[in-house]
Amino acid sequence: MTGEESLRPQSLMLTFLGDQVLGRDVCVYSGSVIEVFARAGIGEQATRSTLTRMVNRGLLRRQREGRRMYFGLTERSEAVLRDGERRIWQTGAVNRQWDGTWTLLGFSLPESWQRQRHDLRSQLTWSGFGPLFNGLWIAPGEVDVSALVAELGLSAHVKVFRAHADAGMDIGQMIEETWELSDLAGRYEAFVRRWQPWEDELPHPDDGLVLRLRLATEWLRIVRRDPRLPVKHLPDDWLAEQAEKTFRAVHDRLSPLARDASERLLDLVPARPQA
Repeated sequence: MTGEESLRPQSLMLTFLGDQVLGRDVCVYSGSVIEVFARAGIGEQATRSTLTRMVNRGLLRRQREGRRMYFGLTERSEAVLRDGERRIWQTGAVNRQWDGTWTLLGFSLPESWQRQRHDLRSQLTWSGFGPLFNGLWIAPGEVDVSALVAELGLSAHVKVFRAHADAGMDIGQMIEETWELSDLAGRYEAFVRRWQPWEDELPHPDDGLVLRLRLATEWLRIVRRDPRLPVKHLPDDWLAEQAEKTFRAVHDRLSPLARDASERLLDLVPARPQA
Protein backbone atom coordinates (compact mmCIF):
# COMPACT_ATOMS: atom_id res chain seq x y z
CA MET A 1 0.00 0.00 0.00
CA THR A 2 1.46 3.36 -0.97
CA GLY A 3 1.52 6.42 1.25
CA GLU A 4 -1.02 8.03 -1.06
CA GLU A 5 -3.51 5.20 -0.68
CA SER A 6 -3.17 4.83 3.06
CA LEU A 7 -3.49 8.45 4.23
CA ARG A 8 -6.51 8.75 6.50
CA PRO A 9 -8.88 11.69 5.89
CA GLN A 10 -8.46 12.86 9.49
CA SER A 11 -4.65 12.94 9.15
CA LEU A 12 -4.98 14.97 5.96
CA MET A 13 -7.55 17.22 7.68
CA LEU A 14 -5.18 17.95 10.56
CA THR A 15 -2.43 18.85 8.10
CA PHE A 16 -4.86 21.10 6.22
CA LEU A 17 -5.89 22.86 9.46
CA GLY A 18 -2.27 23.27 10.57
CA ASP A 19 -1.42 24.66 7.16
CA GLN A 20 -4.34 27.06 6.69
CA VAL A 21 -5.99 27.79 10.07
CA LEU A 22 -3.45 27.41 12.89
CA GLY A 23 -2.24 30.73 14.29
CA ARG A 24 -4.54 32.82 12.08
CA ASP A 25 -7.64 33.01 14.33
CA VAL A 26 -9.94 32.10 11.44
CA CYS A 27 -12.57 29.49 10.56
CA VAL A 28 -12.82 27.77 7.17
CA TYR A 29 -15.99 27.18 5.15
CA SER A 30 -17.02 23.52 4.88
CA GLY A 31 -17.50 23.89 1.12
CA SER A 32 -13.87 24.99 0.75
CA VAL A 33 -12.70 21.93 2.65
CA ILE A 34 -14.88 19.68 0.48
CA GLU A 35 -13.42 21.19 -2.70
CA VAL A 36 -9.80 20.80 -1.57
CA PHE A 37 -10.39 17.22 -0.42
CA ALA A 38 -12.14 16.37 -3.69
CA ARG A 39 -8.90 17.33 -5.44
CA ALA A 40 -7.17 14.85 -3.12
CA GLY A 41 -9.57 12.11 -4.22
CA ILE A 42 -11.70 12.15 -1.06
CA GLY A 43 -15.45 12.28 -1.60
CA GLU A 44 -17.85 14.81 -0.11
CA GLN A 45 -19.49 12.29 2.23
CA ALA A 46 -16.15 11.15 3.65
CA THR A 47 -15.07 14.78 4.16
CA ARG A 48 -18.34 15.71 5.91
CA SER A 49 -18.09 12.60 8.12
CA THR A 50 -14.53 13.52 9.07
CA LEU A 51 -15.56 17.06 10.03
CA THR A 52 -18.46 15.73 12.13
CA ARG A 53 -16.30 13.16 13.91
CA MET A 54 -13.69 15.79 14.70
CA VAL A 55 -16.35 18.08 16.16
CA ASN A 56 -17.62 15.20 18.30
CA ARG A 57 -14.07 14.49 19.50
CA GLY A 58 -13.49 18.10 20.50
CA LEU A 59 -11.00 18.74 17.70
CA LEU A 60 -13.15 21.24 15.80
CA ARG A 61 -15.86 23.75 16.56
CA ARG A 62 -18.62 25.03 14.29
CA GLN A 63 -19.36 28.67 13.50
CA ARG A 64 -22.40 29.61 11.43
CA GLU A 65 -22.29 32.65 9.14
CA GLY A 66 -25.65 33.15 7.44
CA ARG A 67 -26.42 29.90 5.65
CA ARG A 68 -22.81 28.73 5.63
CA MET A 69 -21.07 26.54 8.20
CA TYR A 70 -17.47 27.23 9.09
CA PHE A 71 -15.06 25.19 11.20
CA GLY A 72 -12.39 26.42 13.61
CA LEU A 73 -9.85 24.99 16.01
CA THR A 74 -10.33 24.10 19.66
CA GLU A 75 -7.69 24.16 22.39
CA ARG A 76 -7.27 20.43 21.92
CA SER A 77 -6.71 20.53 18.17
CA GLU A 78 -4.41 23.52 18.52
CA ALA A 79 -2.22 21.53 20.95
CA VAL A 80 -2.11 18.57 18.53
CA LEU A 81 -1.20 20.85 15.62
CA ARG A 82 1.49 22.72 17.58
CA ASP A 83 3.05 19.37 18.45
CA GLY A 84 3.07 18.37 14.78
CA GLU A 85 4.52 21.74 13.78
CA ARG A 86 7.28 21.33 16.38
CA ARG A 87 8.12 17.80 15.22
CA ILE A 88 8.37 18.83 11.59
CA TRP A 89 10.18 22.14 11.81
CA GLN A 90 12.08 22.12 15.11
CA THR A 91 12.71 18.58 16.35
CA GLY A 92 13.34 17.18 12.88
CA ALA A 93 14.28 13.65 11.90
CA VAL A 94 18.00 13.63 12.75
CA ASN A 95 19.24 13.64 16.35
CA ARG A 96 22.69 15.22 16.34
CA GLN A 97 22.44 16.94 19.75
CA TRP A 98 22.27 13.80 21.92
CA ASP A 99 24.33 14.24 25.11
CA GLY A 100 24.54 10.55 26.07
CA THR A 101 21.53 10.64 28.40
CA TRP A 102 18.92 7.88 28.33
CA THR A 103 15.54 7.79 30.03
CA LEU A 104 14.88 4.40 31.65
CA LEU A 105 11.34 3.41 32.60
CA GLY A 106 10.60 0.29 34.62
CA PHE A 107 7.13 -1.04 35.30
CA SER A 108 5.57 -4.01 37.08
CA LEU A 109 1.85 -4.62 36.55
CA PRO A 110 -0.40 -7.39 37.87
CA GLU A 111 -0.69 -10.32 35.45
CA SER A 112 -4.40 -9.63 34.92
CA TRP A 113 -3.82 -6.04 33.75
CA GLN A 114 -3.42 -6.94 30.07
CA ARG A 115 -5.24 -3.87 28.76
CA GLN A 116 -3.22 -1.49 30.95
CA ARG A 117 0.01 -3.20 29.87
CA HIS A 118 -0.98 -2.87 26.19
CA ASP A 119 -1.93 0.80 26.61
CA LEU A 120 1.32 1.62 28.41
CA ARG A 121 3.46 -0.11 25.80
CA SER A 122 1.61 1.65 22.98
CA GLN A 123 2.08 5.06 24.58
CA LEU A 124 5.75 4.38 25.31
CA THR A 125 6.36 3.35 21.69
CA TRP A 126 4.63 6.55 20.56
CA SER A 127 6.96 8.52 22.86
CA GLY A 128 10.13 7.01 21.38
CA PHE A 129 10.78 4.20 23.87
CA GLY A 130 11.92 0.68 23.01
CA PRO A 131 11.85 -2.46 25.20
CA LEU A 132 15.34 -3.02 26.61
CA PHE A 133 13.92 -5.95 28.60
CA ASN A 134 10.35 -7.04 29.30
CA GLY A 135 9.53 -4.50 32.00
CA LEU A 136 12.35 -2.04 31.31
CA TRP A 137 12.03 0.46 28.44
CA ILE A 138 14.52 3.03 27.23
CA ALA A 139 14.48 6.25 25.16
CA PRO A 140 17.26 8.62 24.05
CA GLY A 141 17.48 11.94 25.88
CA GLU A 142 15.32 13.21 28.72
CA VAL A 143 11.72 12.23 28.05
CA ASP A 144 9.02 13.46 30.44
CA VAL A 145 6.39 10.71 30.72
CA SER A 146 4.76 11.87 33.96
CA ALA A 147 1.57 13.12 32.27
CA LEU A 148 1.32 10.00 30.11
CA VAL A 149 1.70 7.66 33.10
CA ALA A 150 -0.71 9.69 35.24
CA GLU A 151 -3.33 9.68 32.49
CA LEU A 152 -3.16 5.88 32.36
CA GLY A 153 -3.50 5.73 36.17
CA LEU A 154 -0.19 3.84 36.52
CA SER A 155 1.97 6.28 38.50
CA ALA A 156 2.27 3.85 41.42
CA HIS A 157 3.52 1.08 39.12
CA VAL A 158 6.16 2.96 37.12
CA LYS A 159 9.67 4.13 38.03
CA VAL A 160 11.66 6.54 35.82
CA PHE A 161 15.43 7.16 35.85
CA ARG A 162 18.03 9.08 33.84
CA ALA A 163 21.14 7.10 32.96
CA HIS A 164 24.35 6.96 30.92
CA ALA A 165 25.71 3.79 29.32
CA ASP A 166 28.88 2.22 30.66
CA ALA A 167 31.97 3.03 28.59
CA GLY A 168 32.22 -0.53 27.28
CA MET A 169 28.61 -0.75 26.08
CA ASP A 170 27.96 -1.29 22.38
CA ILE A 171 25.17 1.24 21.91
CA GLY A 172 24.74 0.47 18.22
CA GLN A 173 24.08 -3.19 19.00
CA MET A 174 21.71 -2.25 21.83
CA ILE A 175 19.74 -0.06 19.42
CA GLU A 176 19.48 -2.92 16.89
CA GLU A 177 18.18 -5.27 19.58
CA THR A 178 15.71 -2.78 21.11
CA TRP A 179 14.12 -1.01 18.14
CA GLU A 180 12.73 -2.53 14.94
CA LEU A 181 14.42 -0.13 12.54
CA SER A 182 13.89 -2.00 9.26
CA ASP A 183 10.28 -0.82 8.93
CA LEU A 184 11.26 2.79 9.63
CA ALA A 185 14.17 2.59 7.19
CA GLY A 186 11.76 1.30 4.54
CA ARG A 187 9.43 4.23 5.16
CA TYR A 188 12.25 6.75 4.70
CA GLU A 189 13.37 4.99 1.53
CA ALA A 190 9.82 4.98 0.11
CA PHE A 191 9.39 8.66 0.98
CA VAL A 192 12.56 9.65 -0.87
CA ARG A 193 11.62 7.52 -3.86
CA ARG A 194 8.12 9.00 -4.03
CA TRP A 195 8.94 12.67 -3.47
CA GLN A 196 12.45 13.25 -4.81
CA PRO A 197 11.23 13.66 -8.43
CA TRP A 198 9.23 16.72 -7.29
CA GLU A 199 12.46 18.50 -6.38
CA ASP A 200 12.86 19.16 -10.12
CA GLU A 201 9.26 19.08 -11.35
CA LEU A 202 6.38 21.48 -10.91
CA PRO A 203 2.80 20.18 -10.79
CA HIS A 204 -0.22 21.82 -12.35
CA PRO A 205 -0.96 24.99 -10.32
CA ASP A 206 -4.27 23.54 -9.09
CA ASP A 207 -2.46 20.52 -7.61
CA GLY A 208 0.12 22.44 -5.56
CA LEU A 209 -1.96 22.72 -2.40
CA VAL A 210 -3.07 19.09 -2.32
CA LEU A 211 0.41 17.82 -3.08
CA ARG A 212 1.88 19.87 -0.25
CA LEU A 213 -0.81 18.56 2.12
CA ARG A 214 0.05 14.98 1.16
CA LEU A 215 3.77 15.67 1.49
CA ALA A 216 3.45 17.09 5.01
CA THR A 217 1.00 14.41 6.15
CA GLU A 218 3.26 11.59 5.00
CA TRP A 219 6.33 13.23 6.51
CA LEU A 220 4.71 13.83 9.90
CA ARG A 221 3.50 10.24 10.02
CA ILE A 222 7.07 9.01 9.52
CA VAL A 223 8.79 11.35 12.01
CA ARG A 224 6.17 10.55 14.65
CA ARG A 225 7.19 6.89 14.38
CA ASP A 226 10.88 7.74 14.64
CA PRO A 227 12.36 7.46 18.18
CA ARG A 228 15.08 9.92 17.08
CA LEU A 229 17.98 7.70 18.05
CA PRO A 230 21.43 9.33 18.11
CA VAL A 231 22.61 9.52 14.51
CA LYS A 232 26.19 8.52 15.33
CA HIS A 233 24.93 5.10 16.48
CA LEU A 234 22.70 4.45 13.46
CA PRO A 235 23.75 2.62 10.26
CA ASP A 236 25.88 4.67 7.84
CA ASP A 237 23.19 4.39 5.15
CA TRP A 238 20.40 5.70 7.40
CA LEU A 239 18.16 7.76 5.10
CA ALA A 240 16.51 10.16 7.57
CA GLU A 241 18.78 13.08 6.62
CA GLN A 242 18.25 12.59 2.88
CA ALA A 243 14.50 12.23 3.42
CA GLU A 244 14.37 15.44 5.46
CA LYS A 245 16.26 17.33 2.75
CA THR A 246 13.80 16.02 0.18
CA PHE A 247 10.84 17.05 2.35
CA ARG A 248 12.11 20.60 2.81
CA ALA A 249 13.12 21.06 -0.83
CA VAL A 250 9.77 19.84 -2.18
CA HIS A 251 7.83 21.81 0.45
CA ASP A 252 9.63 25.00 -0.61
CA ARG A 253 9.01 24.25 -4.28
CA LEU A 254 5.30 23.63 -3.79
CA SER A 255 4.64 26.52 -1.40
CA PRO A 256 4.09 29.35 -3.95
CA LEU A 257 1.59 27.19 -5.86
CA ALA A 258 -0.09 26.13 -2.61
CA ARG A 259 -0.45 29.76 -1.49
CA ASP A 260 -2.02 30.76 -4.81
CA ALA A 261 -4.41 27.80 -4.72
CA SER A 262 -5.48 28.47 -1.13
CA GLU A 263 -6.24 32.12 -1.99
CA ARG A 264 -8.47 30.97 -4.85
CA LEU A 265 -10.18 28.06 -3.10
CA LEU A 266 -10.59 28.95 0.57
CA ASP A 267 -13.34 31.01 2.18
CA LEU A 268 -12.06 32.07 5.61
CA VAL A 269 -13.77 34.26 8.23
CA PRO A 270 -12.51 35.62 11.55
CA ALA A 271 -13.12 33.25 14.45
CA ARG A 272 -15.60 34.60 16.97
CA PRO A 273 -14.98 34.10 20.71
CA GLN A 274 -16.59 30.86 21.90
CA ALA A 275 -19.53 31.14 24.26
